[in-house]
Amino acid sequence: MQTNSFLPITKQDMQSRGIDVLDFIYVCGDAYVDYPSFGAAIITRYLESLGYTVGIIAQPDWKNTDDIKRLGKPRLGFLVSSGNIDSMVAHYTVSKKKRNYDYYSPDGKTGYRPDRAVIVYCNLIRQSYGDVPVIIGGLEASLRRFAHYDYWDDKVRRSILVDSKADILSYGMGEKSIAKIAELLSVGVSVKKIRSVRGTAVLCEKEYLSSLKESGYVICGSYEELKQNKEAYAKAFKIQYEENDYINGRIVIEDYGDKILVQNPPFAPLEEKELDKVYALPYMRNFHPVYDNIPAVNEVKFSITHSRGCFGGCNFCALAFHQGRSVRSRSVKSVVREAEIISNMPDFEGYIHDIGGPTANFRKPSCQMQLKDGMCKNKRCLAPNPCRNLEIDHGEYMKLIEAVEALPKVKKVFIRSGIRFDYLMLDKSETGKAFFNKLVRDNISGQLKVAPEHISDNVLEVMGKSKNHVYEKFCEEYFYLCEKHNKEQYLVPYLMSSHPGSTINDAIKLAVYLKNRNYWPEQVQDFYPTPGTASTCMFYTGIDPFTGRKVYIPEAYEEKKMQRALLQSGKPENYGTVLTALIKAHREDLIGFGKDCLIKPNNKNNRNSKVKR
Repeated sequence: MQTNSFLPITKQDMQSRGIDVLDFIYVCGDAYVDYPSFGAAIITRYLESLGYTVGIIAQPDWKNTDDIKRLGKPRLGFLVSSGNIDSMVAHYTVSKKKRNYDYYSPDGKTGYRPDRAVIVYCNLIRQSYGDVPVIIGGLEASLRRFAHYDYWDDKVRRSILVDSKADILSYGMGEKSIAKIAELLSVGVSVKKIRSVRGTAVLCEKEYLSSLKESGYVICGSYEELKQNKEAYAKAFKIQYEENDYINGRIVIEDYGDKILVQNPPFAPLEEKELDKVYALPYMRNFHPVYDNIPAVNEVKFSITHSRGCFGGCNFCALAFHQGRSVRSRSVKSVVREAEIISNMPDFEGYIHDIGGPTANFRKPSCQMQLKDGMCKNKRCLAPNPCRNLEIDHGEYMKLIEAVEALPKVKKVFIRSGIRFDYLMLDKSETGKAFFNKLVRDNISGQLKVAPEHISDNVLEVMGKSKNHVYEKFCEEYFYLCEKHNKEQYLVPYLMSSHPGSTINDAIKLAVYLKNRNYWPEQVQDFYPTPGTASTCMFYTGIDPFTGRKVYIPEAYEEKKMQRALLQSGKPENYGTVLTALIKAHREDLIGFGKDCLIKPNNKNNRNSKVKR
């Protein structure tokens, strides 16, 4: 039953639709936004398109069970998510201080959801309804599906499936898995017997292993071992990463003593026609009218997602574990149709803010072999050197942008999500050159955001990024084209301090690089160890899980403070910290008036600086 209205959030909404009992109730840590950039909207609309009735309980009061009971007990089950991002990331900065703004809550105010929202919501449901089926999903559940290092507790926590006491965990982009679970529940299969759906993880008795002999499985370790042995933790991460492949992935087992966590292999990603259907569902494309404003909507309201997945392979990114490394895209026709819908919205002013995805200029799988053999386990597509089998093409993406630009109400199309500059620089074809020209000439709103992250090749290798000379070449070509097209445009590079592998000397090298290019970044991101990334595994273990080599970890507060300050060495308030860092690194040659010098001498500060050498 599809409608052109928001899904029920009250009993009155249910009555107006003639619904006595909902099939599913989706409990979410974000405010209710019915827009296809929000996972809750996609999953609920997708279930609705399959004929199920779905209600929404957004940001319920977790102090008691009244709110969680608002819509009654569902016929088939509860679906639980913390929202578009991990609730701990939503609440705390990298320095573990409380944030004072929440983009996914009314008017940006904080306090609308609890820490570890998935666990709290599941506990409320169990208190209210006992053994009702509970399926958890979304980013928080997906990236915490195994035993994981938790930065905020500074320890290895159990799988969120164990702590939440949910029945099933749906990981990744969950349309196919939730559809299969719904189908089984609707024909009367007990949730306790739903164990083998792809894209899910379940807790089972150990006897269940005997039934898996034919299908095959791999044991990544036991929780008791993983929380004590960092080498075992790194090896477990590598297994989990390698088996996260829909073609070659095996069942992965994690031991919890009397129970085992069973992760089934991923579902195949949605193909073009399937994606087109998902993005054509009747979204209201806004926040529910019970709110005055949800800031996150402003960021995406006039933007379009054209692809899923990313083969970029950045170690600090969780995309490999969530959306996967195999890229799939919507058809040009589907994207144009969405652009038409946007252009007819009453507040549209002629500007499409973005046509992007995890990586804007990825439209297709990285090579044809992966479609048959799966993603490579022992190498990356782009870094540290591009694979010889990598297929590079910007032609279809350029046609897509041009097709949207041709719409009568569209004045401009901008590309604001990440352009993978190393992929662009590999495209030596005439089409690639034409795309780069067009990008600079037509599709940049004053500045282009790119993500070199660092310039030290040692750090870039640990990050899983291409070498710095590639970025240098890209900058050269970019500014040449800006001059060619008489455009005063800028590059805004995302930079990261204190990533595993980054020493004080690496930070100094980056600081000198920025100073010599007269670039003074307003913002610098400290490395944030979030669940589900290889870099977080390195931060916790000091081991690169893919090579087994030891990695330097800048974990002391003072060192992280110095690395951050070095990247903003021009700020007067950072003078003392930069001075301390330079003296500690024996780089007093950078204190002075020379071309490379980061700060000028200050005799008073030099005399008073106390540094352990």
